[in-house]
Amino acid sequence: MYLNFFFSLRIYEERGNVPEEPYLFEVNTCVKIQLRNPNEYVIKTHSRWQRLRCARGCNRVGKQFVGLVNFAASSINKMLKCSSYVYIYTVSKSCGVLFFCVFVVFVFFQTDVEICLIDDSCKSPVESFWSGSNTMYVLQKAQHHEESDPVEESNPGDALEASKLVPKEGSDPVALPITRARRLNSLYAMVQNPNMTHLKIRQLVVLPPLWIRCDSSDPQHTYWLGAEPLKAGHKITGINLYTVTCDGPTADKTCFPNLEELKTEHKMRHHSSTVMTKGFARYELFRAPSVEDTIGDSGSRVFVDMTWKTVDKILETPPLTSAAMLNIMLESGDPGSSVYRVYRELQLLLTLAEGLKTGVTEWPERLESESAVKLVQEFLTDLKRKMFGSCTSGNENETEEVKSDSTAAESAIKSIFSERGDLDFAEQVWCKMRSVGSYQEVVECLSQIIKSLACGDIQPWIHQGSNSLLSKLVQQSYHGKMDTVSLSGITPIQMLLEIGLDKMKKDYVSFFTGRDLAALTDMEYFISTSVDLQEQVHRVQKLHHMLEIMVSSTVFLCLKHENLYLLTKICMKYYKENPLNEKHVFQLPIRPALVKNFYQNDHPEIWKVDIISGHGPKEVKTTWSVNTNPPFDHMTSNNTGLFLNSTVKGSHEERMYFITLAQCSQVHFV
Repeated sequence: MYLNFFFSLRIYEERGNVPEEPYLFEVNTCVKIQLRNPNEYVIKTHSRWQRLRCARGCNRVGKQFVGLVNFAASSINKMLKCSSYVYIYTVSKSCGVLFFCVFVVFVFFQTDVEICLIDDSCKSPVESFWSGSNTMYVLQKAQHHEESDPVEESNPGDALEASKLVPKEGSDPVALPITRARRLNSLYAMVQNPNMTHLKIRQLVVLPPLWIRCDSSDPQHTYWLGAEPLKAGHKITGINLYTVTCDGPTADKTCFPNLEELKTEHKMRHHSSTVMTKGFARYELFRAPSVEDTIGDSGSRVFVDMTWKTVDKILETPPLTSAAMLNIMLESGDPGSSVYRVYRELQLLLTLAEGLKTGVTEWPERLESESAVKLVQEFLTDLKRKMFGSCTSGNENETEEVKSDSTAAESAIKSIFSERGDLDFAEQVWCKMRSVGSYQEVVECLSQIIKSLACGDIQPWIHQGSNSLLSKLVQQSYHGKMDTVSLSGITPIQMLLEIGLDKMKKDYVSFFTGRDLAALTDMEYFISTSVDLQEQVHRVQKLHHMLEIMVSSTVFLCLKHENLYLLTKICMKYYKENPLNEKHVFQLPIRPALVKNFYQNDHPEIWKVDIISGHGPKEVKTTWSVNTNPPFDHMTSNNTGLFLNSTVKGSHEERMYFITLAQCSQVHFV
C-alpha cells in the first residue's frame, strides 16, 4: 500500500535536551511511504529507501514535542474516513554533531491523490493568476507508473532515480473531482486553524500554500482551488481561499464583463470602499516552429509583456507609459536566418567533437558542392604560384576562390555578419575542408597540406597565438624541420576540430567586439583554451546562440545599440553561469515605443486586469483575464475534444479567448 503525503522536516541539535525552538532550519519536500506493518514504514525519498520506526507521541524526543502530532482519527477520519497524523523520527550524525530529524507528516491514505512540491526549481502551474510563495503543494489525481517494489529489493538502502518519484515527462496532470477537491481544501484549512483544539495539536506547523487541480464539473467550471495560511510572526491568523474558474474558448466579446461590474463585485465581496487596478498584456511579436519539428513550446518566440497601473476598460491597449519586458526564446538553425551558414559550420564542429568523444562520426550535409580534397588541392596550387610568382592570375584566382566560399546569402547580409578579411592559413584550410564528408577525405586533405609544408612548397602565415597542431607545424616549417604526425586514429579529427575552433572563436569575437557589444575581456570565458576541447566546443555553442539572438534582434526588431549592448551583457552573464539552453527566455527591459508598431493594431495573446483592495496581509485580489491558449495544463486531460477548434484561421477574424476569473476569500481565525 503506497501513501502520498507532504511533510515538513525540522532539524534540531541535541545538547543534553532538545531545545525549545528549532536550532537550525526547516525545509519542505515530498516523499512516498510504504506501510509494511503497523509499526514500521519504508520511506522513499528522492535518493534512497530508508526503514524507520514509527513512534506515536515520541516521548523520547522531549516533553515539549509530546502531542505535537497526536493522531486525530476521531475528528479527521469523519471527513476523509481514513486520514491521520503520523510522527516519524530518526537520529543521524553529521560532522560529529548529533541531530534529531523530526518529520511532521500529514498523510492522505487515499492512493488516488498525488501531492507534488513546487519550488524555485519548478515552473509554477499557477503563476498566471497567483504571485504568492515560490513553494507550494499541488494536489492532483495520482497517475500510477510501473516501478519495482523496493521492499523486495536486496538492498533497500540503494539509491533510486528521482525520476521514478514524480510524474514522467510528457504526461499531462489529471484533476480531481470538484467535490473531492473541496473536501481536501477544507481539511487543509481545518488543520491550519489554531482554534481546532479538539484535534489536540499543541504546536502548529505552518504548511506551504495548497493548490488543487479540479475537473471543472461544477456549473462555474472551477479548475483550481487554493488555500494559503495568513501569518503574523510565527502564528497563523487566518487563511486565504482561492477559486479559479474558466470558460471558452469564444470570440464573442459581448460575454466579457464590464470593468465597473468587476470592481463593484469585488467591493461587495470584500466590503471595501476603494480599489486599485493593474493591467497586464502579452503580445507575440514573432514565432517560428521548431527546427526539430517537435511539439509544444519548441522553436523560436519573441513576445513582449507590458504592465501598467489604472486600467480604464477591458482589453484596452497598454499606454506608452507602461513597463515593457521583451522576452526572447530563440532556437538556432532556422534556414531563413541570416547566419544559417555559420550554424552549418558549427554543426560540423559538433560532429567532429562528438566523433572525438565516441569514435563514431555522422557527417553532416556538405557545405560546398565540390569535394574538400579538390578545394584543398586548388588552394595549395594557388599558394605555390603566389610564392614563386609564376602566374599573376594566381592572386586573382585565390581571391575568387575565397569569395566562392561566401554564398549569395552571406553577401546580402555582409553588413551584419561577413567573412573576416584577415583569415590566416589555418583558417583558410578550414574554409576549404568544411565540406568534408568522410574520415578518408580529412586524411587526404591533411596529407596534402603536411606534404606541401614539409617540402617547402608553401610558407603561409598564421595568426600569433594560434594553438592548433596545424599552426605549430606551420611555425616549424619556417625552420625547415617539422614533427612527424601520424594521420591515423583520432588525430585527423582532432586536427580539423582545432583549426575549426580557432577560426570560429575569432569570428564570434570579431562580431561582438567589432560592433562594440562586448570587450575582449568579456569574451575571455568563451574563448579560453585552458579547458578541454569538448568544453571549448560547448562554449562556442553558447557564442553562436548569442550571435543568433543579436542578429535576429537587429534584423527583425531593429533594436538600437544601447538595447543590444544590454542584451549582450544579459546573455553573457547567463551563459557564464549556466549550460547551453535554447529554451531559456532572455528578458530585456525596453521602452514600449520601440515595439509599438508590432502591438498597437494587434490582438493580445494574454490580457488581464487585477482588482486590488486592502494592504499588507489584508490585501485581496480579483483577477480577470483572457488567453488565446488553454491557461491550465490539466484542461485538455479532462475535456478531450473541447479545444480542437479553438483557433480561427484568417487574420480578418476575431481571435478566440479563454476567459479566466480568479477570486479570493479571506477568513480570519477568531
